[in-house]
Amino acid sequence: MYKTIRLLLLIILLLVVSLNTLLSKIRTTDWDQSLWVVVYPLNADGREDTQSYIDTLKETDFDDIESFFIREARRYQVAIERPVEVMLAPQLNNHPPEPPVNPSMFDNIVWSLQMRYWSWRQDNWGGPDPDIKIYMRFFSPNNQQFLRHSLGLQKGLIGLVNGYADAEYQGQNNLIAAHELLHTLGANDKYDPETSWPLWPDGYADPTKEPLMPQLQAEIMGGRVQISPSIAIIPPSLEYVVVGSATAIEINWRAVD
Repeated sequence: MYKTIRLLLLIILLLVVSLNTLLSKIRTTDWDQSLWVVVYPLNADGREDTQSYIDTLKETDFDDIESFFIREARRYQVAIERPVEVMLAPQLNNHPPEPPVNPSMFDNIVWSLQMRYWSWRQDNWGGPDPDIKIYMRFFSPNNQQFLRHSLGLQKGLIGLVNGYADAEYQGQNNLIAAHELLHTLGANDKYDPETSWPLWPDGYADPTKEPLMPQLQAEIMGGRVQISPSIAIIPPSLEYVVVGSATAIEINWRAVD
């Protein structure tokens, strides 16, 4: 009897989680009101120069994320004037669980649950409840540390962004944040995981360009501008990035004819 009750409770819990995920997906991609995105800065390497940069952060440092979504939504004739509004939370001192290295599917599930629980426990934001949380972990550019891959969780609406603590890199930090934000809305990567180069056609900003290269912009989920068959670069900011048709369909924007 005890095992039957426990199994029933587990089934109910899974149904509730699944329903909540479905409702969140519908709510965040119906585009009838702005999505509230809150950025939580963290000092990921504990260095003084990293902290000095975090201390200077202002909400306006993330304005280009808003501008990017406004510009691209207009291109796709999305009716809402401001698809996202980005706010800056106070710095968090507690750090999220580290993603596993070379994870199995089970490892990913466990980490996702740990991350969502940590996010629920650590929230220090005093404003309106965010629709999406972006945890931006800053590292000193003088540390010469290889940054691990950033992540976006659709289940939980959480982005984990690794970036450099310098104004010169903030444009790229915001680009990565926008990429992970789109993951939370259901957009898929459009680059080769082995090379990190964009995949044609969906990972190219202009897949019908003749000649195809050099591309002049990056597709947001492709991540890089393919300059030549052997050169692909990360653009310095969202100014050089677009939302491609495949990504637009995934987040419920109408593709341009």
